[in-house]
Amino acid sequence: MKEALLYEKLDNQKVKCNLCAHHCKIAPGKFGICKVRENIDGTLYTHVYGRTIARHIDPIEKKPLYHFFPGSKAFSIGTPGCNFHCDFCQNCEISQVTSPGILEMGSAASPDEIVQEALDAGCKSIAYTYTEPTIFFEYCNDIGLLARRAGLRNVFVSNGFMTSEMLDLAALWLDAVNIDLKAFKEETYRKLMGGRLTPVLENMKHLVCKGIWLEVTSLIIPGINDSAGELHQMAHFIANELGVDVPWHISRFFPGYKMMDVPPTPMEILHRAVEAGKEAGLNYIYVGNVPTSGDQNTVCPRCGAVLIERVGYNVLYNNIEHGQCAGAGMKWQEEVSAVELLKHMILWHFPPCLLRRISVRQ
Repeated sequence: MKEALLYEKLDNQKVKCNLCAHHCKIAPGKFGICKVRENIDGTLYTHVYGRTIARHIDPIEKKPLYHFFPGSKAFSIGTPGCNFHCDFCQNCEISQVTSPGILEMGSAASPDEIVQEALDAGCKSIAYTYTEPTIFFEYCNDIGLLARRAGLRNVFVSNGFMTSEMLDLAALWLDAVNIDLKAFKEETYRKLMGGRLTPVLENMKHLVCKGIWLEVTSLIIPGINDSAGELHQMAHFIANELGVDVPWHISRFFPGYKMMDVPPTPMEILHRAVEAGKEAGLNYIYVGNVPTSGDQNTVCPRCGAVLIERVGYNVLYNNIEHGQCAGAGMKWQEEVSAVELLKHMILWHFPPCLLRRISVRQ
């Protein structure tokens, strides 16, 4: 165990956790909603520090991040637990803590060991994923600081239900985030996830303001979030509040966990979502969980050239020349001061014509 970050002590040995938007008030001997943070005699501890329940080398496209070092490898880790309880969870065996024994599963690894494993594997980044990284933030924070010094990037795959205080602390080392925008109704978040929509939306805007690279994923579930009106709302929020160059990953649902009786998402619904994104003016819309779809390719919004062709998580070819789209021949002015460029000197692996909003961090 390790003492938690971002909590405050209350009267009668109670504590208030300020890591996620639940802001759990926890009595002595009790756990928060995530089931991994326990109040022991007035001090909040995390039970999952240094214990990985999943550790793999993945394509960065699996996160999914398509505009962040495409074709590179990410060293992906996760610990038990989550602050949501989604009925359609795709990793319920490790995210839902149904007994104390789950907290003892997995293997121990220090932050130094994780960083060294990532370097030895030739990865460009460490991805905190599989479960919700917010709930193992102390571990992420220690790894992330070491990874940054070692020249590695850091990536979150998250439900977006953290606090702004956590994001401010993570901004010291966090480079990119994929947020799962699960619906656009508070009622859906409350009933199916055990959370709220508003903090997720605010956190996505906060990430953009912080200059942390953002991509958004929406799992489209029949009868839950697939209406034309809701798809329109999601697409327009991304375009109007986050920016038309923020990629939107539309993912196909398959039955699982508590929603085994719900059929896979019909292709026409996914096409409806794509059209909603186009109507909103989004430049980069991708369709996931459909390996043969051409909607996984990255296309230059100016000239229509296919810059990166993908099948599944595999990049078949990268048709980018000298850091730009050869067909469009555009050179966009990077929104970074000369001082920042001299300070950081980061070589981005994506063309300026695709990333008009460029975040430079080190």
